[in-house]
This record gives sequence, C-alpha cells and structure tokens, in this order.
Amino acid sequence: MAVIDEIIRLENDNSLSFGNYSAVEKQKVNNFEASGDIYKVKTHNQITRLEKNGKLLVETVPGATIHKLKVSEKSIIFSAEGIDDTQITLELASDTSYKIYVDDVNIGKMKSNHFGKISFSAELNEKAKSIHIEKIN
Repeated sequence: MAVIDEIIRLENDNSLSFGNYSAVEKQKVNNFEASGDIYKVKTHNQITRLEKNGKLLVETVPGATIHKLKVSEKSIIFSAEGIDDTQITLELASDTSYKIYVDDVNIGKMKSNHFGKISFSAELNEKAKSIHIEKIN
C-alpha cells in the first residue's frame, strides 16, 4: 500500500481511504460526500484528521495514511501506515468499552470517555497494519 494522491477517496467496497503521511505541507479536502455523509480531511506528516458530519472520526499523530476505513454500529476496521510510533484517536460512543486489535493481536480493551474518545498507539511503518476496534457493550 502507499499514500493516496487524492487525499480522500471512496473505494469500490464503499470504504474510505485518506491521508498522506509524507506530505510536508498541509493538505485538506472539505465537503467530500459519501453515502449521504459529509467528510473533511486534513493531512500532512504531523497529523491526519478525518471529520464526519462535523464530528471527529479519526485522528493520527504523526500523520498517517488510512486505507479502507469501514465503520459500523459494532466495529471499525481499517489499515494504517505511516512512520514512527503513532497515536490514533477515534471518537465513538461515549462511556462504551471496546476491544482493540492491531494485526489481529488483541492489545486490550478500553472504555471511551464521556466525549466518546479512545486513544491508543501503534508502531507504524511503511507497511500497513490492520486495526480492528470492536464494541463490547
């Protein structure tokens, strides 16, 4: 996998790919419409941020490229690539527990805060890592 030139794109399976961790200058796309939702993405080598309908969905520090993001009521699945140890933050349901898997290894469970945010780290390199977040309750 590699960075994507479009900054954000809708894949054939209706998943989203976005971000460019190699960009030195900030890049952004506003009002990207997919499946009736409006997305906004900002990306460069320091941060990648995706908002859905004005609300944070995914943020990485430093920046990353996210491939094939699929969000359902019970899970979020995507692949992430970048460089270095990367903090990944998602805004989900508030006060809810989730299991987090990186490359099919359960790295633990985490409860979202009052605002619905969870954060965890993944050691990314230029080979994509699969991320799976599963709602427990």
